[in-house]
Amino acid sequence: MATATPPTTGAGEPSRTLALLWGDPSATPRRKGPGRSVTVEQVVDAALALADEHGLAAVTMRAVAEAVGVSAMSVYTYVPGKAELLDLMVDTLYLRMPRPAWRASEWRTRLTRVAEANRELLTSHPWMTEVAALSRPPLGPGVLGKYEHELAAFDGTGLTDLDTDAALTYLLGFVQSHVRSAHDAARATTDTAMSDAQWWEANQPVLAQAFDPQTYPRSVRIGRAAGEAQGSAWNADSAWDFGLDRTLDGLAALIDRL
Repeated sequence: MATATPPTTGAGEPSRTLALLWGDPSATPRRKGPGRSVTVEQVVDAALALADEHGLAAVTMRAVAEAVGVSAMSVYTYVPGKAELLDLMVDTLYLRMPRPAWRASEWRTRLTRVAEANRELLTSHPWMTEVAALSRPPLGPGVLGKYEHELAAFDGTGLTDLDTDAALTYLLGFVQSHVRSAHDAARATTDTAMSDAQWWEANQPVLAQAFDPQTYPRSVRIGRAAGEAQGSAWNADSAWDFGLDRTLDGLAALIDRL
């Protein structure tokens, strides 16, 4: 049985998507009849609200039309389809990200701020980890403004242009992977109606029998130490701190040898 391909950015018709992203009037040609009652921005905001509250599956053209008070057919005169709408949603969120001046801070501090800003965005909009493809981003003003701002965080590192681009992708890849894991952990808590600590406590009798310290000495010793320190087998904040430091250490190994 075939499974549905998950939606990602860059799946729409490129010329129409780019026209919408950059506000080209030809992207939403006027038709005969009453004037427009809403704007493309209102359509995008309605889609964002649906995705944030109910998940990406709730974002249908019909649901968006109902949210803005237009007919299901007329919404297509604003956005030609869900693929293009998805690109607009992602680019809009990127466009709204704060872009404070970097000033004269050290590169590691700047990259930490890049990572934290992206973590906050993906945590606030969990569906973004499913659709924001690094290889085919919507090439709108949000994506380009974000890219320019984040590239500037590498100024003064001495990296080549190619290494700068690769280093930024490496950093953002860590952020996406971490936030996806955090979402999965949060979903497990919601689905089971149990915190990690409650789950481990409930399964302690079985685990005590299975985890033989003679057979699994490292697993028992290290697992117990990690669980006591973190309150669970995996803690999002601890994993973030450790992972981000190691990611930046890897970039430091490249930068420091220049």
